[in-house]
Amino acid sequence: MKTVNPALSFRMDARDGGFYQTAIFGELPHATERSEAFGIVIGSGGKGQTYLYWKGDELFQLPISYWTQIRQWVNSPGYLDGEANFDRPVPPRCVECHATYFKSLAPSRLMNRYDRTDFVLGISCERCHGPGQEHASRHGSSQADAPPGEAIANPAKLSRDRQIEVCAQCHGGFGEAVAPAFSFQPGEPLADAIKLQRPAPGASVDVHGNQVALLARSRCYQSSPTMTCSTCHDEHAPERAAPSYSSRCLTCHEPDKCGMYAKLGAQIASNCIDCHMPVQQSKVIVSDVNGTDVKANVRNHWIKVYGESPAH
Repeated sequence: MKTVNPALSFRMDARDGGFYQTAIFGELPHATERSEAFGIVIGSGGKGQTYLYWKGDELFQLPISYWTQIRQWVNSPGYLDGEANFDRPVPPRCVECHATYFKSLAPSRLMNRYDRTDFVLGISCERCHGPGQEHASRHGSSQADAPPGEAIANPAKLSRDRQIEVCAQCHGGFGEAVAPAFSFQPGEPLADAIKLQRPAPGASVDVHGNQVALLARSRCYQSSPTMTCSTCHDEHAPERAAPSYSSRCLTCHEPDKCGMYAKLGAQIASNCIDCHMPVQQSKVIVSDVNGTDVKANVRNHWIKVYGESPAH
């Protein structure tokens, strides 16, 4: 990958049983290099991936990410094109949204020290249901006197506020840690673990990172005492094509009441989503690619009428 700096480029290698990201400074035959191994991959690849590397027990982000939308390597969001920055630390609040668990070590200046033998990658059942060992033991026990109860949280049985907070631990904005990372337990008040910023009614909220605040601004949410994230999303199934979620809209809304029904007819029922929850550019997930800002496209969770929607 070339950069705006002719004396700097990056190379991604598969070698020695691993993957490496290399910064190349200068021109051959006098070039020097710095290589770091891909330690952890963040992201499924649906939109893209970014990569972390270990320096002892400290975790840092690599300067180059992959952007699926444009099918190319890019400077990691927030990194300047033409620079090789291997020094961005990964603090607990970052891994708290992108993993199931990381054991932090004694606080350090950069707050990015972790036990390399004690972490769980990906988002597993326990992020939404809480610790599962006792639950599994009870269901695997052959003892007749096994204690009753599930010994695990079922978000569907929580109040609406507590259900939303299970999602808000990662989809409610960056927030400020009140307790150590991964302290939040489903069913308990999120504010005991993470203090989320509450945007003012007229404040701009980016389409990335705080879907909960955007949903809360929607008339659909405000007029329904039971609507939660799970009203539309099945957390146990892969993400579906956006138009297919229209069936959830039609449990409350009638197609012929839509202002565009006279123009488009019954076909509007096949895709409420792209009009009322359009994909928009994020102002916070921005990469510098060859001197040009490239912004991530993210679906807006503020459900409303948009003048720039495709049907209009």
